[in-house]
Order: sequence, then structure tokens, then C-alpha cells
Amino acid sequence: MVPLSADEGDESMTEIAGYAPEAVALAATLTLLAGLATSIGGMIGVAARTPGPKFLAGALGCSAGVMLYVSFVEILPKAQEYLGEALGAKAGAWAAVGAFFLGIAIIAVIDFFVPEDINPHEPANATKPASGALLAQRSHLMKAGVMTAVALGLHNFPEGFATFVSGLEDLSVALPVVVAIAIHNIPEGVAVAVPIREATGSRRAGLRWATLSGLAEPAGALLGFLVLLPFMSPATMGVAFAAVAGVMVFISLDELLPTAEKTGEHHVAIYGLVAGMAVMALSLLLFI
Repeated sequence: MVPLSADEGDESMTEIAGYAPEAVALAATLTLLAGLATSIGGMIGVAARTPGPKFLAGALGCSAGVMLYVSFVEILPKAQEYLGEALGAKAGAWAAVGAFFLGIAIIAVIDFFVPEDINPHEPANATKPASGALLAQRSHLMKAGVMTAVALGLHNFPEGFATFVSGLEDLSVALPVVVAIAIHNIPEGVAVAVPIREATGSRRAGLRWATLSGLAEPAGALLGFLVLLPFMSPATMGVAFAAVAGVMVFISLDELLPTAEKTGEHHVAIYGLVAGMAVMALSLLLFI
């Protein structure tokens, strides 16, 4: 999907920042679906049994493999293409690399300011959402669950924008990105739902909070799009794509792989990683 030309824009009064409404609606829908994967985690969290270590290791490893492969093979090169068109080949390449590390810096700063003991992107908290807390007071559990949901919301903002930008520009990139982010949202939903279920005794409350935490992704997409709306151009999209690649690489290396390793299923995590890369590679080859 590409922006409408100036001539097309004159004929259409309903375009949004040069994009057809259908393109914006599709990107928003994909982002919503990825965010609502926390509901799946919420359902697992309020069920009788929680996911085993092999499931978490394989799923998180697969998600990391997809995100790493698509970031370096597809999204970053696409950013260089956009920026090269706007700034020239050499300047565009430098700008893409700069925006890539800017994306890493943004998500790292967000990560830094979320307290470690409630940060669901910390491996111990993601794999054992209610560890130790089951014996604590109900008020403490409720606070932990709510704060985890808030922390997830902060982290999910840039992830939502990543999904939205991908869906807006290239569906072949967007679909695997949606799948990868959805997979890693599942254990995050577990992390929110379990302590709230234990605190309130209500499965519905746990599921509700898990779902709300995932809605931060479409909110982040909407906010990012509205902020960038007046500045949409090849250069803007290039910077956004490169920053998105940085965000996804950081999440993979700082969150997904360490969390998968903490399950104790090292080989399952690595097999999942390789499988995710292979699936991503095959999906891209099919679009050539």
C-alpha cells in the first residue's frame, strides 16, 4: 500500500494524509487484532492451568525470530529505500541507521523508567506472573496486577505504532509483524490476568484488565498517526520504519529471548527462534 498521488488526492475528499481510508482502516484493524492477543493470554491466565515452560519458550522464541528477521531483512532496507528517495543514497543510509538506533533508544528509555519489579518485560515477571504474590494480601495482588497492566500499556504504545505503520505501507510485512507481536502479547496477558484473578476471585476481572492492557497498542498507533499526520512523506515513513525496526530488535533481545531462556527450555527457545526466522523468510519469498 502506498500513499495516493496528488492527482488522486484532488479527486478524493476522504483520503487521510494521502492514504485511502481502506488502507488506514486495515492497518488499524491489524493493530487492534495484535493488541487483543493479550485477551488470549488473559483467558489462559484465568483458566485452571497456566501455559507450560515449553509452550512459552517455543512461542517467545518464534516471535523473536520473526521480529529479528523481518526487521533486518525487510523493514530496515525499506526504510533506507524511502530515505534514499528523499535524501539521496548516502544520506538516506545514514539517516536510516540513525533512526534505527533512535527507535532502540526510545524503547530502552521507556523500559528504564518502568520499575523492574512490575515490568512485564523483565524475564522473571513475564514467566512467573504471580510468583510469590499468591501468598500475599489481596490488595497487594490487585496493585501488582493493575501496575503490570499500566506498565504493559507504556510498552505497547510503540509496538502498536510499529504494527500500524507496517500495515499502512506493506501488507506482506504487516502480517508476520502482527503474528509476532500477537504471540508475544499472549504471556503478557497472562502476567496481568493471574494476579488480578487471585486478588478479586473474578475470572472476568482478570480477563478484562488483560484486554485493556492490549488496547494500548491501537491507542499508540492512533496517537502516533495523528502526531505524524501533517508530516507524512517518504522521509517520515523512512524514519518511522527504521525506528520500528529498532523497537522490534530491542524487544526481541531484551524481552523475548531472555524470557524464553528463563523457562529453562533453552533448546526449545532456539528451535522456536529458527522456526520463526524460517517462516518469515518463506513468507517473504512467496511475495517476490
